[in-house]
Parts: sequence; C-alpha cells; structure tokens
Amino acid sequence: MTSSSAPIIIIGSGLGGLAAACTLSARGHKVIVCEANDWTGGKAAEWRQDGFRFDMGPTILTLPSVLKRIFGESGLRIDERLDLHRLDPQWRCFFDDGTPLDLVEDVTRMAAELEKRHEGDGKGYEDLLAVSEKLHDISRRFVFWKSVGGLRDTLKIGEAMSPGTMRDVLALRMHATLGAEIRKRIANPQAVQVFDHFTQYVGSNPLQAPAVLTGIAHMQVDEGIWYPMGGTRAVPQALRRLAEENGVEFRTNCRVSRIMHDEHRVSGVVTEDGETLKASAVISNMDSVRTMRELIDRKVAPQAYRRFMRQWKHREPACSGVVLYLGLNRGYDHLAHHNFVFSRDAEEEFDAIYKHGRPAPDPTCYLAATARTDPDTAPPGGEALYLLVHTPYLRPGQNWTQMFPGYRQVILDKLKKAGGMPDLESRIVTEHHLTPMDIHLRYSPQAGAIYGLASHGRLEGGFKPANRSRDLAGLYLAGGSAHPGPGMPMALMSGWIAADCLDQDRQASRDPALALAV
Repeated sequence: MTSSSAPIIIIGSGLGGLAAACTLSARGHKVIVCEANDWTGGKAAEWRQDGFRFDMGPTILTLPSVLKRIFGESGLRIDERLDLHRLDPQWRCFFDDGTPLDLVEDVTRMAAELEKRHEGDGKGYEDLLAVSEKLHDISRRFVFWKSVGGLRDTLKIGEAMSPGTMRDVLALRMHATLGAEIRKRIANPQAVQVFDHFTQYVGSNPLQAPAVLTGIAHMQVDEGIWYPMGGTRAVPQALRRLAEENGVEFRTNCRVSRIMHDEHRVSGVVTEDGETLKASAVISNMDSVRTMRELIDRKVAPQAYRRFMRQWKHREPACSGVVLYLGLNRGYDHLAHHNFVFSRDAEEEFDAIYKHGRPAPDPTCYLAATARTDPDTAPPGGEALYLLVHTPYLRPGQNWTQMFPGYRQVILDKLKKAGGMPDLESRIVTEHHLTPMDIHLRYSPQAGAIYGLASHGRLEGGFKPANRSRDLAGLYLAGGSAHPGPGMPMALMSGWIAADCLDQDRQASRDPALALAV
C-alpha cells in the first residue's frame, strides 16, 4: 500500500498534464511532473527562426471558460495571466472557384451570407445551430467535467433511466453522423466544406464522426475564437508559472519507462535512468493507448490491460499531418488570422486520408497568419505563416523523408492556385517543417496521430478512454487521447477532470461516507 503522503506523479507536461498540476496543487496536493523533453507544454511549443516566431502545435483557442475554471482553482481571473483577443471573422475560407467565405460569429449575418449564396441555406444554418446548441447542452450535462469512457457512463450520471434522461440521450442523434446533419440542412457544397471542418479539432472524417460533435459549432459561436498574445504558447507558459507558484516540481529530460503497480493499484514510476519515484497516484498525460501498452505490465495487472484493450484496441488513430512554418518577407493582405484553403472535392480528400491511408491529392490547407493580430511574430512587413495539412497516421511502407519534398510542392501549388498566393515561393525567406514521422518522434503519439483516437462510429465515436482507471486504483489519464478528446480546451478539461477525480477519490478514502458520491 502506497502512503498517501507520497507525491502525485504526472507523466508528461502537455496541456492536460499542466491543467492537472495546477488543479491538484491549488487543492493542496504535492505534485511532481516528469517530462521527457527539455520543454513543457507538449505540442503547444514554439519555433523561433530568423526573427520569426511560430506556434508549433495548436493555434485555435476556443472555450476560454475551461481556462477560467483552471485559473479559478487558485483564485485567479484569466485576464490576470493571459491577454486574450477575440477573433472575428473566425475563419476565412478559400476555394478553387468563387469568392472567399468568412465564418463570422454573428448568426444573423452568417445566415444572410449563406442565403445569398444558396436559397434555403440561411434557414438551414440557423437550424444547424439550434441542433448544435442542444447537443452542446447535453454534452455539458452528461459528458463534460466528469470521467466518461462510453455511453454506459453517461447513463450512470443523474437519474439514469428517467424519461427526461432518455429523451436527452436519444437527442444525441446516435443514428447519424456530423456530415449527415450538415448535409440535411446546407446545400451549397462550399458551405458544407466549411462546416465539415469543425471536425478539424478531432482530426476525423465528418462522414464517419458522430452527430454529437455538431455541438462544436455552438461552442464556437457561443464563446468565440481567441488568440492569446504571445501565441498559444502563452497558455502552457502561464500554467507552468502558476503550478510552480503552487509548489509543483518539474523534472524535464525525465522520461518515464514504466509505472509501478500490483494487480490493483499503482505505487510509483521508474524513469529511463533507472530512478524509482514513489507515488500516491499517477496521472499519465502520455497517449492513453501507449500508456497501457508500454507503461503497464500486462502480466501483473491482466484485467486492467485486457479491459482497456478490449474497448480501445480496435479504434484507429486519428489523422496526422504535415506542418510547414514559412517565414515570408511580405504578408498577404487578403488573409485573416485563421484561414482554410479547401480541397476541390471533400469526399475525394476524406477517402484518401481515412479510407485508403494516402495523402490527399488535392488537400485542404489550414493557415494561421498570426501577424494580423500579433505583429511581433514576424519582422516588420513579414509574415510567420503556419500551415497544416491533414494526412493519414503513419502506415507501413510510408517513408516521409522521401515523400515530403513532393508533397510540399503539392501543398504550395494548392495555395498558389486557390489561396491567392501565386508568388508564395518567392516570398519564403525561412522555413521549417514537421512530417507525421517527426510528430511521432517528437511528441510520442500513437502512429504519429495528432488527435489521439479517431472519433469514428455513430454510437461510441464521440467517446475516448475515461480519465479514471476502472481497474488500477490511483491511475488517471489526461490529454487529447483521453476523455473528452483533442483540441486545446478538451485537453485542458481532461487534465482538470483527472485531477478532480483523483482529489475526490482521495477525500473518499479518508471519509468512507463520501465514497458513494464518487
């Protein structure tokens, strides 16, 4: 039995790990964070080169209410630690033909613009948002801020079999996909592509993703899209600073090689250097599947291993991506802060990535032109252009060292043709990139997948591994590969949930009368 006086060990300092560290330390727990790399923040890192500064990973911040809750654990307001700027238009969208389409926050304005382009789409958009709001509300009540690993868990929350609960569960539209919900209401194929890409946050095919993810649309309209001055990198920097103020110890270049445990409970970790660290509990911010496959001894805890793998081993990883960081000597005035240059054929693109496991021949390109909001990201007049194209997760026989030069040209040609940047190559003065293999080696996700497990499947596709282990007491999971999933706010929320579950369990162990409430 591990003493409760031993520290809590957090494996990894991505957004989920940092959120957990801030939450637990604010509640008085002793916390040690073991980070394999020499920086903290996981994918929310930065790249500096020749006077340009790039956010390397996530660039879109939604649901600031999640950060508000995390900072609130320490009695702080979010504006005491971060300078957030609300962005509108939220995205600017470009196509092979036709004028650009801005996704704006105001629902009436957005509906009017869609109606101008195709009769009936304005009303369809308003209907889509009405459905989205309902699904978002259901998610808040049954899914968010609690450890959920599947539909069964949602039915345990509240009065599981009451008529009202059953009506709400049926309203999840478990028979439909996000893509189908969009196509029922929106006819203009370009507008369909715009709304399909709400699944960008989870790296999945909208034609396979469950309809409950339609709730993302309302989340974005309701709370907006924000940019932290200094880049999204400012978020992990602020969280680490807060955690250290609360007494959290950070150990960088400290890779954990295994979790110590018996059949029923964890007791510590062993580092790659052979050091043993006793722990009263462990939160893994490492990829959830890799945590169970590589850090848990399946012979010592066979039930924990088998139950997890039975539920999750057949779920495919989400997509990976190619990221270009382009320093331009001159910016493009027609770009907004966030931009999409869409593929010529959405179904061709999705089939290539998700069905055939090949890079799309004509890809959708996401661009962040951050100098619009934060001029310090580039030298005067220049542009630090972040460019992401989704690709399949790593497949056997794919050599990205060989594939990258050709695919880089495909991407640049797409931007020149559809993005209004015919002289792009002549403006590039510095460049860096990541391929799926680079992402795999740098961040250790399963098969280079940026977004954990794919959100595919109408019944269980919206679920991820629960934050509290059912079979190994003291083991918790946090990050984009655990509940509630990928994206900045969800990864942060997962860290809070893991910490809250741990704290509740600790209180219940001290007072058995509380155990029934956990």
